[in-house]
Amino acid sequence: MVWDKGKSKTFYRRKVCRFCADKTFDIEYKEPNMLRNFVTERGKIIPRRISGNCAKHQRKIAVAIKRARNVALMPYTTIDQ
Repeated sequence: MVWDKGKSKTFYRRKVCRFCADKTFDIEYKEPNMLRNFVTERGKIIPRRISGNCAKHQRKIAVAIKRARNVALMPYTTIDQ
């Protein structure tokens, strides 16, 4: 086996769910400005591994985004021309 002495392992800090850390945040479909943080420019929902949310709150965010889209508070996609 060949060992690389020049390279060291990089350790990434685990992301903490902001909703678990601060209990005052509410996930509601009526707040599209807060939900925009969890959607890309193209309108896709950002996955858990990137946003850092726990599974419970990621599910609530996904439902809230879908409800906001249904009530026309958020767009489904961007308009490309």
